Amino acid sequence: MDPHLRKVRIIADYQFGSGAGRALFGYDVTFQLSTTGRIRQIMHGKERIATLRAGDNRFTLGKLGALRLHAFLPYPKMRAVVNGDAAPFVRQGKTAFARHIVDADPMVRSGDEVLVVDETDDLLATGQAKLCASELLSFERGAGVDVRIGLGNKTV
Repeated sequence: MDPHLRKVRIIADYQFGSGAGRALFGYDVTFQLSTTGRIRQIMHGKERIATLRAGDNRFTLGKLGALRLHAFLPYPKMRAVVNGDAAPFVRQGKTAFARHIVDADPMVRSGDEVLVVDETDDLLATGQAKLCASELLSFERGAGVDVRIGLGNKTV
C-alpha cells in the first residue's frame, strides 16, 4: 500500500472514527504535496476530498469528503443539526449560529470538523465547530459552526 494512503487513512480513523479512512480514501486517490514533500490535498480526479492542515495534522473536508463521511457515519456521529429556519442559509455556506442548532453529537469538541445537517439528516455543509456539543445546544448567541463549504442547491 502507498505510504501516503496508509498515513491519511490512519489520521482519518483517529479524527472521525474507525473505518472512516477507508470510507474517505479509496485506492484511486491522488495526493498534492507541499514543496517539502508533506501531504496537503487528497484528490479524486479533479475534486478535493480533504486537505491535511499542517498546523495540527487534521483534515478539513471538501464536498466529496463530506458526502462520503456523511454516508459512512451513522446519525448523530460528527454532526451538528440546524433547524429548518437556518438550513437554506447554511446550505449556501453561511455560518450556523448556536441558537439555530437543535442537536449535536455529544462527542463534538471545539475545533472539530463537523457535518452540518438538517433535522432529517440531509447534509447541508461542512465546517469547524466553534463550541463543544453542550455549548452548541445551550448558547443563544454567537457562531456555533464556522461553515467552510455549503453544498448549495439540494444535490443529495
